Amino acid sequence: MKEAAQERIQAYFENAAKKRDRWKRRNRFYHKTIEKQFTFMIPEGSVILELGCSTGDLLHAVKPSKGIGVDFSKQAIDIASKKYPELQFIHADVLDFDLKEKVDYVIISDLLTSLWDIQHLFKKLKQYVSPDTKIIISSYNYLWEPILKLGELFRLKAKQPLQNWLSVKDIENLLYLEDFEIIKVEKKLLLPKYIPVLNAIINTFISNLPSICKLNLIQFIVVRPLQHIRKDYSVSIVIPARNEKGNIENAIVRTPLFGTHQEFIFVEGHSSDGTYEEMIKVQHMHPDKDIKVIRQSEKGKGNAVREAFEIAQGDILMILDADLTTPPEDMPKFYEALCLHKGEFINGCRLVYPMEKEAMRLLNLIANKFFGWFFSYLLGQRLKDTLCGTKVLFKKDYEKIKSNRKYFGNFDPFGDFDLLFGAAKLNLKIIEVIVRYRDRSYGSTQINRFAHGWLLIKMSLFAARKIKFK
Repeated sequence: MKEAAQERIQAYFENAAKKRDRWKRRNRFYHKTIEKQFTFMIPEGSVILELGCSTGDLLHAVKPSKGIGVDFSKQAIDIASKKYPELQFIHADVLDFDLKEKVDYVIISDLLTSLWDIQHLFKKLKQYVSPDTKIIISSYNYLWEPILKLGELFRLKAKQPLQNWLSVKDIENLLYLEDFEIIKVEKKLLLPKYIPVLNAIINTFISNLPSICKLNLIQFIVVRPLQHIRKDYSVSIVIPARNEKGNIENAIVRTPLFGTHQEFIFVEGHSSDGTYEEMIKVQHMHPDKDIKVIRQSEKGKGNAVREAFEIAQGDILMILDADLTTPPEDMPKFYEALCLHKGEFINGCRLVYPMEKEAMRLLNLIANKFFGWFFSYLLGQRLKDTLCGTKVLFKKDYEKIKSNRKYFGNFDPFGDFDLLFGAAKLNLKIIEVIVRYRDRSYGSTQINRFAHGWLLIKMSLFAARKIKFK
């Protein structure tokens, strides 16, 4: 039965290969939407494997440094090889295909609905993926099945063989059985035919609104391998400080020992209370610690963090705000979350435990809760506290964020959103570590609630346009 079914499906796609490009031209808006989303999600110049590549258009669109396409239709592979000779195309069944190298991204587009054994495909993926590989799956939203069948009846789309119809939960379950997890799900395209004006209103705006997006035709599922091996790393703890003289030594003595080596980098931000002199003093008082002191060249925490990251030598980069309202004693929690691969970008969350009396003003608390909800919606991953200054990630991932920064530009003086947006665009798994937010013991807040609040709103709207309503 299995062999007969596979032969029928293979015969169908072999016969359809010659007509594939003609059908794609008839439904080019649908296919261009898929290409646009994959291009957004995959950095240019990645090593990419596409399983079920058909005639190669999607693999070509994402501009890989090395692109490998696999399909069981000989005719489709022949067409793809002629169209895109710079890419590598292999005639093989994806369920039996072997590859002797690891890739950055695996594309599985409109393939799962035709496979005999989806779990077996996910098992095979382990051969091609490293801990950093991301798998991106696109498939139909199963709610659209009746509409798609009508489309086939009226010859608006190519007729398909009997399909597997899977919900996201079905796919999530099959992935989990083979040690993969979903990072996020994006749903796009409410109106699959291009109609001027209506397209801008419906597909760019309405289809991306909360709840309505669940009705969209295409679902993009970003997946990563689960890891069970723990490894220890060196860490660079960056401490930006402006007028924080009374907190400098505590930042050192209250931080527990963890990691194979600790490097502390103080970044002084044009203080008027002797903070820089205190940093030098603490550096000399603790010769057993690896402490570096620099003065930032410009203004703002974002500039301070970026300049410190440039000289950091650790495998892991950590930000500890010098006000110490996020306790240094909690830094091992962030380290453990990254070392145990619970996430790839670890964000602090101060909004769970009761706060000390003066730790956060009411308006600040309301703003934090709003931005948490808004960013969870924008980035497709749950975030409760976007404005917590404590953020931790691997240096190799920061280098990727840095190289892709041109997409958003240098728009964020605080540095928090720059890192969050960059991590989300690279499909890094974002996890929050819950901490108790403490009242500062020295100095006063550097935040102007209204001026900075308005700036945060403008940055959020900018992010919405670049990420969601693009």
